[in-house]
Amino acid sequence: MTFFDGIAPIQYEGPESTNPLAFRHYNPDEVVMGKRMEDHLRFAVAYWHSFAWEGGDPFGGQTFVRPWHPQDRMETAKAKADAAFDMFDILNVPFFCWHDADVRPEADSFAQSLKNFEEIIDYFEEKMSTRKVKLLWGTANMFSHRRWMAGASTNPDPDVFAYAAATVKSCMDATKRLGGQNYVLWGGREGYETLLNTDLGRELDHMGRFLNMVVEYKHKIGFEGTILVEPKPQEPSKHQYDFDAATCIGFLRKYGLEGEVKLNLEQGHAILAGHSFEHEVAVAAADGMLGSIDMNRNDYQSGWDTDQFPNNVPEVALTYYHILKSGGFSTGGTNFDAKLRRQSLDADDLIAAHVGGMDVCARGLKAAAAMLEDGGLEDALKQRYAGWDTAGAKAMLDSDFDTIFTKVLSGEIDPQPRSGRQEYLENYVNRFV
Repeated sequence: MTFFDGIAPIQYEGPESTNPLAFRHYNPDEVVMGKRMEDHLRFAVAYWHSFAWEGGDPFGGQTFVRPWHPQDRMETAKAKADAAFDMFDILNVPFFCWHDADVRPEADSFAQSLKNFEEIIDYFEEKMSTRKVKLLWGTANMFSHRRWMAGASTNPDPDVFAYAAATVKSCMDATKRLGGQNYVLWGGREGYETLLNTDLGRELDHMGRFLNMVVEYKHKIGFEGTILVEPKPQEPSKHQYDFDAATCIGFLRKYGLEGEVKLNLEQGHAILAGHSFEHEVAVAAADGMLGSIDMNRNDYQSGWDTDQFPNNVPEVALTYYHILKSGGFSTGGTNFDAKLRRQSLDADDLIAAHVGGMDVCARGLKAAAAMLEDGGLEDALKQRYAGWDTAGAKAMLDSDFDTIFTKVLSGEIDPQPRSGRQEYLENYVNRFV
């Protein structure tokens, strides 16, 4: 008997279907802008939320009772993997993602934890050899264990820096071995609680050197995937160094990494930073640093990262609009960094959550493609900035303040405000979603 007994592979049944375990909008073979929908969206299941998370929150402990609990033995780690790969098959997803701590039990020494990790990677490799599912990315959990309480690469203790380096090396090795298309670093505790005991400049320099070591090791082992960093503004640290896309881009440029590292952006993190997801995607795309996304949503009445499955089509459509406009994903994809509500206990809840999220993304993708093909937003942009395409405006950028001052003083230049027509554009978007 398996965890998902009785749940058949999910099929596309079309918009009129009332089957809660069927796709109504996600048809992997449907062609959108010349490419299969599956190849646009590149869906991935997050191993940590879907299988490692036990249903706790800041005010209460475990609510999920799974056959692989407690997650402290190799036998249960393999049972968890069995369930995970069953779900990948049911959903027919092309990718999955993991942290090292999600997939193997923690041991009393690094050597034994590594042995456990390598054993489960062997198990993954065997399962992947007979399936379509691939690894979108791997990463290291350097925030949960007490050793990481003051950070990993930014820790004031150099021994923790060394432990972090060894951990990331092992995870990069495993990611390469499984054919992973990216490697992600999220600095879950790379920040500070108080400046009273923090040498901020030194910590940033150490973080910059650590990431350069990651890039150096990537080239040493011949890993052809993309290195990604993931912004998040707060939670758990009071202030994290990877606050948002713009902060990360500035950090990468400071340490000479802008040609080697891209961003993995998450909707929930964008909201915590006071941004929309489309803003973060557009910022990364403008600098050529858009790599991949974690798709979820936050509860707008809560001030923390609730990691719910996406259900807001207009938000998702505008996000994919900027992704498509920038050329779409290359090695990246759409990872569901989302978890069930702690009252959603059953196996079919986990399937239904992914089915709904995949449908919302499919609707958003189709709306985004339709808007791009219609060209209404692009026409509005062209009209709004048309003045900058004139010979006079281009010459002004090559002139100086004295020349510009003379023209304004003479009355040759007398600007008259023009409507931004925001409501027209919002109504335009609503035609497609």
